[in-house]
Amino acid sequence: MDLKNANIIITGGSSGIGKVTAQQCIQKGAKVLITGRDEVKLKQVAEQIGAIPLASDISQLQEIPKMAEEAIGLLGGDVDVLINNAGIGVFPKLGEITIDDLEQIYRTNVFGLTLFTQEICKLFKAKKQGTIINIGSTASLKGFAGGSVYAASKFAVRGMTQSWQAELRKFNIRVCLVNPSEVTTAFAQNDRAERQEVSNKLSSQEIADTLISVIEMRDKGFIPEVTVWATNPFDS
Repeated sequence: MDLKNANIIITGGSSGIGKVTAQQCIQKGAKVLITGRDEVKLKQVAEQIGAIPLASDISQLQEIPKMAEEAIGLLGGDVDVLINNAGIGVFPKLGEITIDDLEQIYRTNVFGLTLFTQEICKLFKAKKQGTIINIGSTASLKGFAGGSVYAASKFAVRGMTQSWQAELRKFNIRVCLVNPSEVTTAFAQNDRAERQEVSNKLSSQEIADTLISVIEMRDKGFIPEVTVWATNPFDS
């Protein structure tokens, strides 16, 4: 699809992958709404890059219908692309896992993502067109030590993505999973501060480039899943 004049929602858009992707889409002529929990930071970023801010916490499940309604309204009643980028991580090992760990991760990475997509998808189905991109992880493909909670949530996102592909193709709705390997973003930082780019690790730029490529493919085709690796993370 052509990004010019496209209406795009990016959850978790105030930093990292979401911010860089929003910026690239706006530069190509799209109208982009970004969400985030920190209202002050979100508004600052939105003003900086020319996005529309919607302060919201996708883990507050009861608020999701209202959040979706506001997002659609702020975009003038139409949405073309939803990028489910909001996500968090905790990494306790077996024996240290708490119910709070599970609830915290699943409410954002799985439950909120699903319920918000469900609301936006009503619009996609009605117009028989739309693109949904879920941000997974290489943890969607393989577990790791300390990954019981996080990897399980990303495995769930992969399973849902495949299920939505089976359900939504007849509505001309494209659903893609993008799996970044380690990216130097604010993810998992307690203060959510941006990390300095590392020369041999992925940055938000490579993932944003991938997302743009997925969106810009002609509507008659779509990429079901793509994994992005750093070329040589061992080179120091």
